Amino acid sequence: MSASLPVALLNGAPADAEPAALRALAQSNYGHFTALRVRDGAAQGLDLHFERLRQGNAELFGAALDEAAVRGWMRQAAEAAGRDCAMRVVLFARGFDHRQPAREVAVDVLVTAAASSPSPLRALRVRSCRFLRPVPHLKHTGTFPLHHHRRQALLAGWDDALFVDGEGEGARVVEGTVWNIGFWDGAGVVWPQAPALRGTTERLLQAGLDAIGVAQAVRPVALAEAASFRAAFAANANGVQPIAAIDAVEYAAAPELLDLLAAAAAQPPWQPL
Repeated sequence: MSASLPVALLNGAPADAEPAALRALAQSNYGHFTALRVRDGAAQGLDLHFERLRQGNAELFGAALDEAAVRGWMRQAAEAAGRDCAMRVVLFARGFDHRQPAREVAVDVLVTAAASSPSPLRALRVRSCRFLRPVPHLKHTGTFPLHHHRRQALLAGWDDALFVDGEGEGARVVEGTVWNIGFWDGAGVVWPQAPALRGTTERLLQAGLDAIGVAQAVRPVALAEAASFRAAFAANANGVQPIAAIDAVEYAAAPELLDLLAAAAAQPPWQPL
């Protein structure tokens, strides 16, 4: 079938038919979401995405997730988009009132599908800045500081921002604005242990690296350690992107690392929506 993009479904119906609900989402900014790439009607780590949505629904709304309905709307959006797309599933409540935040409300589901972007290949130059994401274990819709810090980095001549938890040499690496970071020491991958959003792509890469026998460690990483690694990379739903510099630390190209990450990314199965 021919794709018609972008697609936006609210509880399975065209979202533009419910402008009041979309206004409520924009005004309250209280909700959670997950983002995934769909290929031929399937996605990697689908179980992890639903785990994330279940957790978000329980904490933000005290509600169970209707997985059958959500999955059906995801299939519907993917079919309308031609079965290949970048998908986002946002859960919010048009009846949410900040004056009565504990009141029980019905949960709405917005599923959007847009054209898939090719995996990013250009190496990023990032600058560090002090910031910790609020409620970091949830992928919530409070994204203002993420985009603000990235914009400030761009205006200063960088490609993105890397969050750290303090100032000076004692600062520890946390995460990027919308990505997790990993370091390569020439033998294995080191993942910073920090209060960050643990991304689905990060978790899939960790499982894939285990499957192909690549050593990994999860531990605190001081910003001052950046120069001791051979390479670094960013990972999110768009794929893996090499990092060329963190502040004054420059990294040479590491094709062997990118090959390992590509092999790891190919390990998890594609699960039908």
